[in-house]
Amino acid sequence: MNLADVQKVKQQFGIIGNDSALLRAIDTAIQVAHTDLSVLITGESGVGKEFFPKIVHTNSVRKHGKYIAVNCGAIPEGTIDSELFGHVKGAFTGAVNERKGYFSEADGGTIFLDEVAELPLSTQARLLRVLENGEFIRVGSSDVEKTDVRIVCATNVNLAEAIADGRFREDLYYRLSTVPINIPPLRKRGDDAVLLFKKFSMDFATKYNVPKIQLNDSAQRAIIEYSWPGNIRQLKNIAEQISILELNREIDGEVVSRYLPKEHSNNLPTIAGHKNNGKTFESEREILYSVLFDMRRDITDLKNQIEILRSSQKNTQSTTAYYTEPDEMPVVQHPIQPSFQIQPSQIHYEQVENVVDEYIEETLSLNDVEKKTIQLALERNNGKRRYAAKELNISERTLYRKIKEYGIE
Repeated sequence: MNLADVQKVKQQFGIIGNDSALLRAIDTAIQVAHTDLSVLITGESGVGKEFFPKIVHTNSVRKHGKYIAVNCGAIPEGTIDSELFGHVKGAFTGAVNERKGYFSEADGGTIFLDEVAELPLSTQARLLRVLENGEFIRVGSSDVEKTDVRIVCATNVNLAEAIADGRFREDLYYRLSTVPINIPPLRKRGDDAVLLFKKFSMDFATKYNVPKIQLNDSAQRAIIEYSWPGNIRQLKNIAEQISILELNREIDGEVVSRYLPKEHSNNLPTIAGHKNNGKTFESEREILYSVLFDMRRDITDLKNQIEILRSSQKNTQSTTAYYTEPDEMPVVQHPIQPSFQIQPSQIHYEQVENVVDEYIEETLSLNDVEKKTIQLALERNNGKRRYAAKELNISERTLYRKIKEYGIE
């Protein structure tokens, strides 16, 4: 490893950290840059994968050519082929002019395909052809065109699982991963978390014209010991919150802990998991159907409990009372004990039944349930579509389509 070159790249791109796995990843990017081999960058969301295609490009012979970054997960499935490969006039409704795709625009340069695992299988076949012989066909055309591009891809998806599920082509995986580079998650980088936190807090002190914060030993331990499921992106957000909101600039572990969410837990286990009670769901709509049926079953159980309580109230007159001591209040033994402690006299049964029936009626619209579920996921993730999509266990492209379909802002 040439530490001098690695240090130069760190300074050039503002990369903070001394973790050995991180340094190896940077060194690998530098070494492979001088070739034309395809590179696959893997790592969790928020680890900083977007820096590495730039390292490869700026250290290659293509550095004077175009560098185009494409977020495959943000482009709707119906237009992804046109975006990447272009189209001819009249190829589809709305194609009033010819259009060059990214592979034409990046000819002689580098194209970075972020979230490559989100590509449809048909587009994966087109991409494989580009990798094999540099050929592609624009949408609506029959003419074969050539391009000379360096392809760098990134994903936070386990591609081995995606291949097993039939969502990613195995032959494409082997062509993309000629040189794999894995970026370590923040929780495995030890003291780097503190270095990053200090760097971000200094930047925010300058940005917001406030005194920079100081971390004591307990604060540093809290930062190092936290798992950081959102990695560097999450740490930066926490550093910004503390920099803005804390009046006392001496920060201890207790203050840091107040800003750290509890260890990642899933608020929507049925939606977020691939499986439920051993059943595998093939689409998000099937998952939502399951949620709907579970809700209705729970509501039916609630109505049964109400009937039990109503019967209990009617039988109160025939219940047996006994005294353990003369001065004590009587203890009433009901023939049926409900599973939750609600006094029957406190329940207005007709109102409860009306609410339950109204709720059942509301849940009959699957589209409403789907829209509300997406809105809640976006709210919980502060509008971050990538995190919301991950929580809902759908692709970011699918989430983007649903947002447009329901007009969610």
